[in-house]
Parts: sequence; structure tokens; C-alpha cells
Amino acid sequence: RPNWASGFAARWSPGEAGALEALGAFIDECLKAYADGRDLMGEDATSHLSPHLHFGEISPVQVRRAIETAVLQEPSLQRGGDKFLAELGWRDFSANLLFNWPTLPEANWREEFDAFAWRDDDAAFAAWTKGQTGYPVVDAGMRELWATGYMHNRARMIAASFLIKHLLIDWRRGEDWFWDTLADADLANNAASWQWVAGSGADASPYFRIFNPVTQGERYDSDGAYVRRWVPELAQLDDAFIHQPWTAGADVLAKAGVTLGETYPSPIVDHAAARARDPRLATDKSDR
Repeated sequence: RPNWASGFAARWSPGEAGALEALGAFIDECLKAYADGRDLMGEDATSHLSPHLHFGEISPVQVRRAIETAVLQEPSLQRGGDKFLAELGWRDFSANLLFNWPTLPEANWREEFDAFAWRDDDAAFAAWTKGQTGYPVVDAGMRELWATGYMHNRARMIAASFLIKHLLIDWRRGEDWFWDTLADADLANNAASWQWVAGSGADASPYFRIFNPVTQGERYDSDGAYVRRWVPELAQLDDAFIHQPWTAGADVLAKAGVTLGETYPSPIVDHAAARARDPRLATDKSDR
């Protein structure tokens, strides 16, 4: 009360039958283009098997056999199949980490990160959870999560990086939020993935690498389809400004029915300023 999961039914069909249906649809419709399509946020090009795997409604072995069989029958699926099985392997890697380091969900895998100075900013954290950061691709991901219990994997990395490196908020707060809201909230995957983004985990992305939400949006949602779906107040904005509406002129914003600070928030932090206030980011130029 209210039932925040009311939108889940349109996305998920729980149970073994739903898992097998999702696997079949993925192989038939998405596997061939998966290697590249998996990163395109505006396209439905991923398997949606993660909740089914998490709840044991289908096993990784079943999935692997189905993929390998499909590739044998249709060699053009090889590239997509190899990439998908590699991603499935990361799931096992995360499980192995959790088995050997049971404190993974609450403690830095790399102990040198224990001295990291995080910021306590409840207002910024609340804006992030509600998809009101002023960065459209971050907000789209966070709103998709709340509405469906799922977030596109590329959007997860962007949103996590924004919380950690733009807002300097402890990765554990983001991990907790995902644990509460994701339909596929797997303990090992969630913890390992957050620590990967933070730079504190095993085989992690270096801390100084920051996902630029504008660049990422332009690269992986080039026509703004993902943003327009989940941030409808920006739906009429031109493609050139959909990922950075604050750069649009007053006439362009007015034509699209957008008033920054009213119908859609201005950025809660400036990207360049966020880099500059953290010397670990400011010294590196690898905006991704």
C-alpha cells in the first residue's frame, strides 16, 4: 500500500514455464545480435533470464546447453552465443567470490578502500533513487527499476558510477537500494557488480574510470528511445539535447514543453565539477 510492484506483471512471468519461454524467445529473436545489441538501452535485446536464474526456475546448465545447441544448428549465432555464455560465466565468478569472501556484500574486497572518504548526502541519494538527478540516462534507468524491478545492464553501470563517482556516496547504499528493488537481486551478483564499479572489488574497473552519463547516453541510446520511454517529460526534446537538456536554448526547451527546475530537474551536480572535487578522478582523462 501502495503496491509498488504493480508494473512487474507486464515484464515478468515467474516460474519454470516463464523461464523456458524467455529463453526460447531470446534465442529466436535476440541471440544473433546479442554481442552488440546487449548494450543498446532502447532495444529489447537481452535475455531477461536473471530473475529466473536467481530463483532457481532455470539452471545455468540448461541455459548453456540450449545456447550451444542453437549455435550448432545455426552457426550465425556463434558470436552472440559466445558473448552470452561469457556473461553467464561472470555469474559463476560472482558466486565464487561470495563463497570465498562471505563479507563481500558489506566489506571492500580490496582493503585499501576502507580509508575512502564518502559523502553523506541524503538529498542527493533520494534524487538518485527517484530518477531526479537531471541526467536523463541515469534517471531513465532508476525509473525503469522502480516501475519494473529491472534495469538494463548498461544503465546499471551508468547509474552506479554516478552514485559513487559523481555523488561520492558509498557503494553499499546503492547496493542496498538495488537489493530492495531488483527482481533479480542476487546477493553475489549485486555485491560483486557494485564493487566492480567502485574499484574496490576483484578484477574491478579502476576507480578513476568514470562513466560520463552524457557520453554513455549518446553512445548507447543514440536516438533517445530509452530516455523518452522512462523520462516522458523529455519526450519531445530534439535528439541533440535529449542527453543534456541543460545545453538547449530556451526556445528549444519551450518547444519541447520542458522547463528546467520545474518539469525536469537541472543537474544536481556538474560532471566536470564532480571530477574536479575528487583528485582521483581529476587526474585521469578517460571519460567513458
